[in-house]
Amino acid sequence: MTPEGERIPFRRYIAYFLGLGTWGFGGPIATVGYMQRDLVEQRAWVSRRDFLDGVALGQTMPGPLAAQVAMWVGYLQAGAVGALGTAVPFILPSLAIVLAVSYLYVRFEGLAAVQSLFYGIAPAVMAIIAVAAVKLARLTNDRDLRLWVLAVVIATVTAVTGAEIAILFVAAGLVMVLWDAPPGFVRRGGAGSIAGAAVPFSVLTGTAVGGTLVALGLFFLKAGAFIFGSGLAIVPFLREGVVHQHHWLTERQFLDAVAIGLITPGPVVITAAFIGYLVGGLAGAGVATVAIFTPIYLGVVVPGRWFIRHRENPQIRAFVKGATAAAAGAIAGATIVLTRQAVVDPSTGAILAASLLFVWRFKNREPILVLVAGALGLLLKGV
Repeated sequence: MTPEGERIPFRRYIAYFLGLGTWGFGGPIATVGYMQRDLVEQRAWVSRRDFLDGVALGQTMPGPLAAQVAMWVGYLQAGAVGALGTAVPFILPSLAIVLAVSYLYVRFEGLAAVQSLFYGIAPAVMAIIAVAAVKLARLTNDRDLRLWVLAVVIATVTAVTGAEIAILFVAAGLVMVLWDAPPGFVRRGGAGSIAGAAVPFSVLTGTAVGGTLVALGLFFLKAGAFIFGSGLAIVPFLREGVVHQHHWLTERQFLDAVAIGLITPGPVVITAAFIGYLVGGLAGAGVATVAIFTPIYLGVVVPGRWFIRHRENPQIRAFVKGATAAAAGAIAGATIVLTRQAVVDPSTGAILAASLLFVWRFKNREPILVLVAGALGLLLKGV
């Protein structure tokens, strides 16, 4: 653990996030759990308060949670440049892997082996996610019964609907504001209302304009700007756009893209690079990747200073508590949904059970688990 008050050289953050982007399997839920374990609990590079602020900011801004928290850690150290300095090494390893797989996919017209790998890896990843979700919920909610109730409600809604509803994060924050630090007009009993509006998803997809680089850029800019939460939330939006509206991919190709995004380390939204490659080669992959991460980056660095300046405000602190509790609930609900998709037969159920025991017993050995599970998938599928 780093001694309190010691300044950590930024190159060590770069090295950490390069490593996390290389071995951070399990998607955003597990990756945030790794950051909490490594940076908060073990190394003490980030305070618990700062980390929870990053989780809260990530849930109120668009984009996947893991990438946002990684950028937030860099932002705390060196502002906008620091956010870029942690984001790039975090994204690069998975981008390199996806580009390599994309080349092979196009060259050999399909990846049966990837499907077999995913068959074994998926339930193992669910075990990693489940343990990380429990740890994050404990960190977020502590012993506050109100926060646990909010988390359970959000988890139930997410599990039933199969999607993360962004407005519920805002609603949970407002509930805690009214409970812990009600505004003056509420304390005086005056009339007033707080209105929220859900994102008009119908305006995100537009009309199909062909598989051009401009269309790719615009589509993934919208994806990055309007999708909240984990990779679970972005999948239905991507499917509607790339399969049904723009007709860039077939259903099978899209399922392959999702599988690749889930079994590679780093942020799940790197799926955008695979889709971009299929549509427009290396240029398409580059455009899609930059486009989907630009709104995410801006969502951290633009409100970042304001967020830090006002985080001691009672209303802000109450809102953060509610939003982070909602985040923990949504993550738990997403785990349930993803597990239903990953565990499809007794074999995958057995892999899940064994993986849970492995993650609980052996700390920091997740990459080994993923490799073993992938080998089991190939063995069981006879590839």
